[in-house]
Amino acid sequence: MDIFEKLKQLSAQRENNSAKPEYIIVGLGNPGIQYQGTRHNAGFITIEMLEKKLGFSCDRHKFKAKVGNTVIGGKSCLVMKPETFMNLSGDAVSEAMDFYKIPLTNVIVIFDDISLEPGQMRIRRKGSAGGHNGIKSIIAQCGGEDFPRIKIGVGKKPHPDYDLAKWVLSKFDDDDREKLDKTAENACAALELMVQDKISEAMNKFN
Repeated sequence: MDIFEKLKQLSAQRENNSAKPEYIIVGLGNPGIQYQGTRHNAGFITIEMLEKKLGFSCDRHKFKAKVGNTVIGGKSCLVMKPETFMNLSGDAVSEAMDFYKIPLTNVIVIFDDISLEPGQMRIRRKGSAGGHNGIKSIIAQCGGEDFPRIKIGVGKKPHPDYDLAKWVLSKFDDDDREKLDKTAENACAALELMVQDKISEAMNKFN
């Protein structure tokens, strides 16, 4: 392949990546170096794995988020890491939805779940917030609960009296981080099925 053919392919890829998105992929977390690698940032960590695997970057600031465009499973996707802090995640997601006229059913949210152990994940078509403030915000701002999601296990509190905020803002040990990275890889594979309307297949394979 000569240099002109390569440039033509790169140009075509950029054009595809910048097309109007059909899906919004959102990883939840808190911005700032002090929150990097914490349990509450499992959504961000999964998006970073997706960036690495697909060779794109969420390096633009738009919709109160860091955003990037890529193609997943043949579908043009806007990928977001909200910078609103967790409790206001819905502000960022609703802006992007309104701008691109994306239906809620085409918004896939990835977030941490303390009821699942590291290494586990659960895919759901829809559901309640289950006490997760980021999901509460999205439900409140975006028009309901009918959006698919990927729950990433981060482990339960060491004991019932342990402060929840302190737990979710703590970092993984090496063993749990290794499990999380594997789960993030599985989540990336699940996304490819989910955007092709194969959520049942994704659930059967990864839940």
